[in-house]
Amino acid sequence: MPEKTAITPTRNDNFPEWYQAVITAADMAENSEVRGCMVIKPWGYAIWEHIQHQLDAKFKATGHKNAYFPLFIPLSYLEKEAEHVAGFAKECAVVTHHRLEAGPDGKLRPTGALTEPLIVRPTSETIIGAAYARWVQSYRDLPILLNQWANVVRWEMRPRLFLRTAEFLWQEGHTAHETEKEAVEETQKMLGVYEELAREHLALPVYIGRKSASERFPGAIDTLCIEAMVQDRKAVQAGTSHFLGQNFAKAAGIQYLSREGKKELAWTTSWGVSTRLIGTLIMAHADDDGLILPPRIAPVQVVIVPVTPKPETKDAVLDAAQKLATELRAQTFHGEPVRVEVDTRDIQGGGKNWEWIKKGVPVRVEIGPRDLAAGTVFVGRRDRGASSKSKESHPAATFASGITALLQDYHDSLYNRALAFRNENTKVINSKEDFYAYFTPKNADKPEIHGGFALAHWNGSPEVEAKLKEDLKVTIRCIPFEEKPEPGTCIFTGQPSAQRVIFAKSY
Repeated sequence: MPEKTAITPTRNDNFPEWYQAVITAADMAENSEVRGCMVIKPWGYAIWEHIQHQLDAKFKATGHKNAYFPLFIPLSYLEKEAEHVAGFAKECAVVTHHRLEAGPDGKLRPTGALTEPLIVRPTSETIIGAAYARWVQSYRDLPILLNQWANVVRWEMRPRLFLRTAEFLWQEGHTAHETEKEAVEETQKMLGVYEELAREHLALPVYIGRKSASERFPGAIDTLCIEAMVQDRKAVQAGTSHFLGQNFAKAAGIQYLSREGKKELAWTTSWGVSTRLIGTLIMAHADDDGLILPPRIAPVQVVIVPVTPKPETKDAVLDAAQKLATELRAQTFHGEPVRVEVDTRDIQGGGKNWEWIKKGVPVRVEIGPRDLAAGTVFVGRRDRGASSKSKESHPAATFASGITALLQDYHDSLYNRALAFRNENTKVINSKEDFYAYFTPKNADKPEIHGGFALAHWNGSPEVEAKLKEDLKVTIRCIPFEEKPEPGTCIFTGQPSAQRVIFAKSY
């Protein structure tokens, strides 16, 4: 008999349904009445708040400041950059009226047609570019290094909580520079910030590189990205940084008087990550018992569950639990006090434990009368599964002082496990036949069972990209940054190839 799990179906039974079930079991989010939109519940939003807080500190440490720009963008602004409007046209939500009036039948109808339609922000390059054009007069006004935390709307036909929704939360950085070199360095720097966030905060190993021309951000000269592998061996684009050249500056009129007294166009960048990161970490780390959270972004890092079977020992157990919580909160993990909750609800201990397991809390601590008598605490680490066999007894007197090391070991365990999985499912492929076989489902009943990441030579042909997308739903995830690229022969055309690129199916 297979071991009973808290989440059904399991990952192997039905990965998409398992993903939705993990979110439901952890009480993170739900679909809203508006198709394609979601309600982010307190546990899910708290995860986003920690990502936001920690990433915002990195932005400010690199000289960026926060601002806010309008949700509505005049249609004419979007039309100024041809590639940009073409890239987003099918996803735009459009506002055409500004009031509602009741008709003779009592039903509300839109009236007051706008003189120019407004686009609900899908991204903000054009509206921010218009502001920069007003603000920049001289080279002394540069660089401008701004970020905004906002929501955007991209009309999504196949929504999936956190991964693809019509409205989602994100940050978008927008910078303007005096020279091309400065803008290119900014693009690379912010990609490094995202890679560090993934590695050090989300325990996600990622490949870093650049997108092929067909996969670039609409209107960009170059798009850099981080790509993560999740447990069904698909890729998730977890963050992007775009070098926009002078394209958007020309469209918006961002000009400055140079040091030589000449009118020049600014060089701009944009970069962003979104609540898609939450979906990525769910699919990368969770198991068949629920969510598993990296400690730096977990709303609760340690939960203490008092076990109070008898009234005469209840007060002593609760006092010991609160005392331990105080000791733990006095410790720090990466410069922040350890986040602790004592669960004193009048619920049977088994029910409490399973709730915190499904929510993915890194460390669970049980204290009962026998633990008090023995001077111990019973500890379960979420990265080691949910069974009672995974729990360990620790001396109560030294547990708090060791929590920082325990949380770091937990983080490293998650990261190394994800890295090993990615490496095991990344294959060097040297022929077209092997490539097609790698990405062809082995079982018609389970089309999701296929290869992971493929490292293969490609000659840069967009026709090859289009053919692979049509035949296999496989795309080039990135052209990885390598110190010494390995030249070879394209496995699809037989033509010279500068280096191997990463192919995968993706979300």
